[in-house]
Amino acid sequence: MSDNWDIGRKKSTGLRREIEHAIIVGVVRKDQSVEQVTEYLDELEFLAETAGAKTKKRFVQKLDHPHVKTFVGSGKLEEIIEYIEINEEVSLIIFDDDLTGKQTSILEEETKVKIVDRSQLILDIFANRAQTAQARTQVELAQMQYLLPRLRGLWTHLERQRGGIGMRGPGEMEIETDRRIVRDKISLLKKKLEKIDQQAQTQRKNRGDLIRVALVGYTNVGKSTLMNALSKSEVFAEDKLFATLDTTVRKVVFDRMPFLLSDTVGFIRKLPHHLVESFKSTLDEAKESDIILHVVDIAHPQHEDQIKTVNRTLQDLGTLEKPTLMIFNKIDLYRERNFDEYLPKEEADNILTELQENLKNTYGHDNIFISAKDKENFTELRSRLKTMIEDQYKHRYPYQTKYW
Repeated sequence: MSDNWDIGRKKSTGLRREIEHAIIVGVVRKDQSVEQVTEYLDELEFLAETAGAKTKKRFVQKLDHPHVKTFVGSGKLEEIIEYIEINEEVSLIIFDDDLTGKQTSILEEETKVKIVDRSQLILDIFANRAQTAQARTQVELAQMQYLLPRLRGLWTHLERQRGGIGMRGPGEMEIETDRRIVRDKISLLKKKLEKIDQQAQTQRKNRGDLIRVALVGYTNVGKSTLMNALSKSEVFAEDKLFATLDTTVRKVVFDRMPFLLSDTVGFIRKLPHHLVESFKSTLDEAKESDIILHVVDIAHPQHEDQIKTVNRTLQDLGTLEKPTLMIFNKIDLYRERNFDEYLPKEEADNILTELQENLKNTYGHDNIFISAKDKENFTELRSRLKTMIEDQYKHRYPYQTKYW
């Protein structure tokens, strides 16, 4: 079995890796709009950049159903092949939807370049960013679960053998052997992950009775930057998707009042289902928290869809009803993109106040506008967060007086 998880992985030699040139491919189905697919491809391009690939061109086709063998139609495939022949530096094609093993093999045979789908791309980024034993085990488990149903399609050399005897012989046995190896590996990884989860639960219990606050939100909305600002710690933050993969927990003190603040992995649309399942334990910090800080990039044109994506996952975790403060980050960028430079400050403030009220009515949670980068409105943020934490302490210890 070949190793398919090396798109953006750093080499152990420490030498700088050459940037791969890629084209990305998307399909507009009858239940989707062109604008929606364009947004998906924007995100896919950002994912490719995070993995270390530079996008040269996009190909989009309207189809009721993806082609069973090549995903795109024959005419579009010819167009893609012609482009690759002219632009020889292209060595990678990234599809915005999951491919079967058979489709991957046929496409690689036709185009003579590496074929990767969205799930593989996300798995590669996760593999590259995972630091702890828990995250690495989760990534490996997701990789094995992704690989298992695609084993037959990836055995391209068997396709050249025609006839019942050849197909029923050693080759079929080899596939079954590989399947058994992968299934055994999945079982082993699940047991390993259970043990790690038990250790993590013990660690959480040993943290005492401090109130827990979890930062959640779509990937690249500024959670780690906010974590650094609130806790005055050095958590890795970068303008890339999934800059933070491992959950980080810090003890923070506001005016002698201690609490635990955790930064969780970012959410994303069209996340592979096997990744959702294997990374549920990464989100246990959110599940075990007393307060949720839902961070949103207010400047992002699709922030409403991003909020829905996060809320769906929080609902699955049973945390949607927890005390929540929605933090609309990057308000400086929002003003820059939406306000005329000559708009009077009073009028701009009125517009933001009205927007804030509308958002509260829409999502049912209190909210605040901030800029984590410039620490704008941080005094109010700290004050409101402190009040929420105090309320939780009073609820937890109703007969005890706390002096902070």
